[in-house]
Amino acid sequence: MSRKLLYWLGGIVLFLILFVVIGKKAGWISSDNSVKIATEKISKRDIVEKVSATGKIYPKVEVKISPDVSGEIVELNVVEGDSVIAGQLLAKIKPDIYVSQVDQAVAALNQAKANELNAESQLTQIQVQFEKADKDFNRNKDLFSKKVISQAEFDQYEAAYKTAKANYDGAKQSVEASKYMVNSAQASMKEANDQLNKTSIFAPVSGIISKLNVEKGERVVGTTQMAGTELLRIANLYSMEARVDVSENDVLKVKVGDTADIEVDAYPDKVFKGIVYQVANSSNTGSQLVSTESVTNFTVKILLDESYFVSMMDVKNKKFPFLPGMTASVNILTNHEYNVSSVPIPSVTTREDTTGKDEKNEKKKSSSEKTKEYVFVYDNGQVKQVEVTTGIQDDEYIQILSGLKGDEEIVSAPYSAISRKLKDKMKVKKVDKKDLYEGDDKKSSDDSKD
Repeated sequence: MSRKLLYWLGGIVLFLILFVVIGKKAGWISSDNSVKIATEKISKRDIVEKVSATGKIYPKVEVKISPDVSGEIVELNVVEGDSVIAGQLLAKIKPDIYVSQVDQAVAALNQAKANELNAESQLTQIQVQFEKADKDFNRNKDLFSKKVISQAEFDQYEAAYKTAKANYDGAKQSVEASKYMVNSAQASMKEANDQLNKTSIFAPVSGIISKLNVEKGERVVGTTQMAGTELLRIANLYSMEARVDVSENDVLKVKVGDTADIEVDAYPDKVFKGIVYQVANSSNTGSQLVSTESVTNFTVKILLDESYFVSMMDVKNKKFPFLPGMTASVNILTNHEYNVSSVPIPSVTTREDTTGKDEKNEKKKSSSEKTKEYVFVYDNGQVKQVEVTTGIQDDEYIQILSGLKGDEEIVSAPYSAISRKLKDKMKVKKVDKKDLYEGDDKKSSDDSKD
């Protein structure tokens, strides 16, 4: 064999070796084209479906106190944190102007009563005149019929009678009008007294002064014609609730009576129990003109277990475990299934139902076509696409209602392969989950070195 031929053969071999090395490094050539996957056996688990939300802690009952009348606060008998009972005097507004209004109303009432007495006295006088005119008229009417008196004389008696009757009717109307004036004056006096009484502000319910917004000497606005000044709030801090915002996608899962786990930022190592007692029927957007991009939430109220107040309250220092406005994170337990077949949530993917469709029509599928749920079952180096029906899910696992026997080994990772790459009867390579991305990490490391 000639030396020239040996050179050619050596060059070809060297080229092939370099091509194979570079090709493997670049990914052009691979000794194994199968997709790497991790698997997990179907198992029986208890699955608790949760709806998570955030909100604030508030008293279940909290009354806002505003004055009915305006004026200067001249007496303030409570401070924030005080316990009060229903009917206790909380504050007083300067009553001088309202005392003056009462005095004016009393004077007006007395004047109206005097006018009534005067009208009744005039009525008595006019009644006597009317009775005399009536008798004269009837007597002369009989004489006129017997032709004893002339027509002119009879006309004078008749005119006197009609005048007396008109005066009598007018006097009776004056008496009625004076009575109405008395009633009006009495109503004005009652209103003035009510206004005066409202300068003293009493507690409508028993509870704790949870918020005090004013100081002695401040001027406040009454609620007669406007919103008025909020003086303070009385709350029952022995009964607290969490008010959370639940999205419209989850609110239909929540129902009255559901239990909830409540985490309060002030107690990072504790989880409190509560129960849903009210679910809003209307969203809390507050406006009918809502942008399509805005989030629609519904308020859910969760009553905290009162046993915490007994065990955590500092009675000596009057400190309550929960205060209005504390931040809370809530997990509402909406459903619970015991000992059911389940798989990891990433194992379930949705694919469009292409049954009965050919490849030419594949590109013409509309976005409204029905999609189905599938898992991939591992069997001796390849996967089988199996349609399933799912139920509730928690943070990690989802219930399988139908489609699997319960003893299969299903593909659990990676999700990118499950959702896009895997197909029915595709060959795969099963590896441990910790080694699943080893090749990708090494390749990224080599790329960074380059």
